[in-house]
Amino acid sequence: MSDTSSTQLSPGPLPRQVADAHVDAVVALDPLTGTYLGDRASHGKLPDLSPAGLDAVAAQARDTLARLDEAERRPGADSDVERRCARLLRERLTAELAVHDAEEHLRVVTNLGGPVHNVREVFTITPTETDEDWAAIAERLRAVPAAFAGYRETLEAGLERKLYGPPRPAATFVEQLTEWAGEAQGRGWFEEFAAAGPEALRGELTEAARTADAATVALRDWMRDVYAPAIEGAPNAVGRERYARWSRYYNGTDLDLGEAYAYGWSEFHRLLGEMRAEAEKILPGAETPWVALAHLDEHGRHIEGVDEVRDWLQNLMDEAIEALDGTHFELAERVRKVESRIAPPGSAAAPYYTAPSEDFSRPGRTWLPTMGQTRFPVYDLVSTWYHEGVPGHHLQLAQWAHVAGDLSRYQATLGGVSANAEGWALYAERLMDELGFLKDAETRLGYLDAQMMRAARVIVDIGMHLELEIPADSPFHPGERWTPELAQEFFGSHSSRPADFVESELTRYLSIPGQAIGYKLGERAWLLGRANARAAHGDAFDAKAWHMAALSQGSLGLDDLVDELSRL
Repeated sequence: MSDTSSTQLSPGPLPRQVADAHVDAVVALDPLTGTYLGDRASHGKLPDLSPAGLDAVAAQARDTLARLDEAERRPGADSDVERRCARLLRERLTAELAVHDAEEHLRVVTNLGGPVHNVREVFTITPTETDEDWAAIAERLRAVPAAFAGYRETLEAGLERKLYGPPRPAATFVEQLTEWAGEAQGRGWFEEFAAAGPEALRGELTEAARTADAATVALRDWMRDVYAPAIEGAPNAVGRERYARWSRYYNGTDLDLGEAYAYGWSEFHRLLGEMRAEAEKILPGAETPWVALAHLDEHGRHIEGVDEVRDWLQNLMDEAIEALDGTHFELAERVRKVESRIAPPGSAAAPYYTAPSEDFSRPGRTWLPTMGQTRFPVYDLVSTWYHEGVPGHHLQLAQWAHVAGDLSRYQATLGGVSANAEGWALYAERLMDELGFLKDAETRLGYLDAQMMRAARVIVDIGMHLELEIPADSPFHPGERWTPELAQEFFGSHSSRPADFVESELTRYLSIPGQAIGYKLGERAWLLGRANARAAHGDAFDAKAWHMAALSQGSLGLDDLVDELSRL
């Protein structure tokens, strides 16, 4: 009998076609993904967040992997574009299934990016231009109770199996739900959102929104009165086995966690030295760089007003596009558009970015949570918006959407690896420093402070989840083992961020283990890939051409990313 592994299959779908069919199948199961991609049929729906709904998504992933096995044996599957797509698809689906099969979905409780957060956030990017758009929003509002009930059913299944979510994020989530419920203000977040709708649909929208707000209250009451007491005393840290699984999911590779922890410390010491040098220029004799940053909070440049900071950030991104396009990048006209927005109340403390729809009818947007502030230090904004906007997240994710036809929809959308995107955004901050855009000690110290935050993330995220020992050369509690309390103290004393931001950050790390380390480890991968390419080309290395080729290859996990970047 012939060896089936060498049998040439009849013509059929190649890996990119399998990947794009997977996108279509996921959109049918998850209308949130559909809305992000610009699929109008998705705008009135919400996903099934129950165990059965999540099992259906996993079953689709298994079916796609089986189809990929066949596609990779077909003629033409070994071309660069097919090989790269297949490499990503297999890695991503395998990582997703590892998380699902370990039943991690039964205990997902977070302060951002969780199932309920995603339901609320999707309303902020759903089209609102026409009465038809608002009719779809009313339909989606009416679907909120079922979605929240499905999420509760999933957590109930976790309680039955003694798979407990982390207590600290659960407490924060209860606080967020309380804020969204808006009981003190007389109307909740959904009713507030729906109030902007057209008069012709006022009654329908208000009724639907009140139903959604009531579902928010019901979920809050259950989380507070049933779930939180049931998980009291459960560990916040996940331990080595679970952490390795999650870090693979977010970084697209199996990390040497000891080496990554040591790298975080080496970056901490390097950045501390640079920060001291810049701080001396701002406040000579300052005991620490953060004393100099506190001085800037009072005496440095500021933007006054929420509308004013939104406009200032828009101008910062517009100016960056004008300066970089044609010199360090070659940008399509539709990639040049990005919008600055203020994040809705009740968001986590960190700024974020939402990518454009596939057809660019919804542009890329940066979002600033104000946390009740009306006065914004410039040092804390410049490099952050190079990260979130241009040349950071926006240039990468909008370029992926622009070249999706040459890649696959999957590589430009669902296949995104967190550490690849966050690594590029951190690389983008460093690039702007290399190019001289951080022109004074104030903005450069702010950039270094942001870099230090990412190094501290590697240290505390790995350290507290694995309960590692703090090194002997640490200026902070050497020889002790990390706890969430020590992590918050360390982070707060080595950051300019206010206490509420620091608390939100530590809760985030407990919510989504392994994600926060991808910024610094991803940046390292981008820098290594560039260094390898430069070494290979010598004086012929063209940074602009390399950047555009790198941004046009779609997503990859970190090991694969270094390999592919080095070939460009």
